[in-house]
Amino acid sequence: MGDPAFPTLERMDAGVKRGSTTFNGGTAMKMKAAILFEQGLPAPYAQSKPLRVEEVDLAPPGPGELLIKTGAAGLCHSDLSMIQGVLPKATPMVPGHEAAGVVVEVGEGVTAAKPGDHIVMSFIPACGSCEYCAQGRPNICQTAWDRRTTGALLTGEHRISLNGDKIDHTNGVSCYAEYMVAAEGSVVVIDPEVPMVDAALFGCAVATGVGAIINTAKVRAGASVAVIGLGGVGLSAVLGAQVAGAGRVITIDVDDAKLGLSRQLGATDTFNAKDPDCAQQVVEATKGGVEYVIEIAGVIQAMQTAFDITRRGGTLVSASLSNVEHRWELPQAQMVLQEKSILGSMMGGCVFTRDIPRYINLYQQGKLPVDRLRSGEIGLDQLNEGFDKLASGAAVRQMLVMHDEFRP
Repeated sequence: MGDPAFPTLERMDAGVKRGSTTFNGGTAMKMKAAILFEQGLPAPYAQSKPLRVEEVDLAPPGPGELLIKTGAAGLCHSDLSMIQGVLPKATPMVPGHEAAGVVVEVGEGVTAAKPGDHIVMSFIPACGSCEYCAQGRPNICQTAWDRRTTGALLTGEHRISLNGDKIDHTNGVSCYAEYMVAAEGSVVVIDPEVPMVDAALFGCAVATGVGAIINTAKVRAGASVAVIGLGGVGLSAVLGAQVAGAGRVITIDVDDAKLGLSRQLGATDTFNAKDPDCAQQVVEATKGGVEYVIEIAGVIQAMQTAFDITRRGGTLVSASLSNVEHRWELPQAQMVLQEKSILGSMMGGCVFTRDIPRYINLYQQGKLPVDRLRSGEIGLDQLNEGFDKLASGAAVRQMLVMHDEFRP
């Protein structure tokens, strides 16, 4: 239901208007979206073009859903893993899970947001009624998990189609598109003063990285922290360690430029993972190991390094997604004898509606300078080249911006 005080879709954007296609019982609008038709195409992606920009139909929001104009979307390593086939998903689908935007229209019963609101998207929508939501753990919502396996929204619906054939949503978001239809449980309203290119980062990089520090590890003030893997999530964890008051922040990566950036963001010690004795160097430098180790590299060797540098009685948190077929052999005796704790962290253990406003408040106070993570802006037609840059390590977070009013 639109708000008379807010422009309708036709007035708001003359280039995207309602069409005549009927889909899911409503009249769909036309928009551009990037579609992944096949996983596992070879790099370079600028040549194999796994992502193709198509004009698709987007059905209007149904009950409990919203239509959102995409403000900005991040290129995350999880999206790259889907392109590579490391994280198997059914295709065709519109990828993208880290986004912010502006609400255009709301369906029946929606109370969490109204037209004109600026929002950040949660890539794990919360149903609010399953066992895990009832326990205060919406980041592992059972309903959301069930829906993501079918490519549907939290409501169970598909709203994107191409030539009459349905296209899957990704984690209820699918932000590599000019517009999104999402479930109410996928959004949180934010301050409209926050630039879209910064706001989008809170949907995954900040939620996961800062959350791993604050919610999962529960880092104590003055403690030592190590972060392994310095992409957008890892560097967000470095920022989170500052917020938590860590006394020493150690970073480990294979890229010297990212190690240098981590120092600018507050790391006190840096180590290159290419050094064969990297773990031993960390143990010696810390006189026995690190109290809290955050693994965000997504490779098995990083897990072994993380375990090796965790001090006696320390905590290892893994917040990355490696190849689903890979296995890590747990040194069980060492874990028990040295009383090391190993924890998984999904979306940083976030209660999205609670944590995102808090993190944005810290950003506005200058305590979470997430703008330092951005590696420039691109358009839909540059996505394949953007993922080449991400795969090579040449970028931290490139931001997809499709509407001029959201460009910084």
